[in-house]
Amino acid sequence: MKVTEIVGFKRANLGRQAAQELRAEGMVPGILYGGEEQISFYAPAYLFRPLIFTTEAYEVKLTIDGKSYTAILQDKQFHPVNDLLVHVDLLEITPDKIITTYIPIKLTGTAIGAKQGGKLVQTLRKLRVKGPAKAIPNFVNLDVTDLGLGKAIKVKAIDLPELTILDSEANPVASVTIPRALRGTLQAS
Repeated sequence: MKVTEIVGFKRANLGRQAAQELRAEGMVPGILYGGEEQISFYAPAYLFRPLIFTTEAYEVKLTIDGKSYTAILQDKQFHPVNDLLVHVDLLEITPDKIITTYIPIKLTGTAIGAKQGGKLVQTLRKLRVKGPAKAIPNFVNLDVTDLGLGKAIKVKAIDLPELTILDSEANPVASVTIPRALRGTLQAS
């Protein structure tokens, strides 16, 4: 996993009013859980950009009042009107701790079916997995070079030895659709 650093501060005042005041100052309130204690904290909103606006999995090096924690982003909440980040939940991890998270899927290669006039469609962009934190990759590479017209690659084709894949094995990850113009040609031959 890629690593990003966030420096935050413990929240002295909890509640809606205190959270709104923090947001007005450009801060995001959050909770760190999964360790010995649950910690309410806040940090500048701009520090969360690498976590929120990416297709890759990130590990967070969180420093709160001088004490360091290793965590992953578990949940995020946005304002319904202006799409500003309003709250984050971070899960504290250790290398051997079993966690459940999502890993982005990146397609590599040019599908044979796409060269024949089909359209490559990625239907699953993130894979839900469970396993030790140290085994979680930044992303999963999936080669689509041998994918022909009307064919699909399913979740069962992905091999992650130390991880358990929680998505159904029958779910398609990517497929090559046949355009209408080609359908008639293929049926006639």
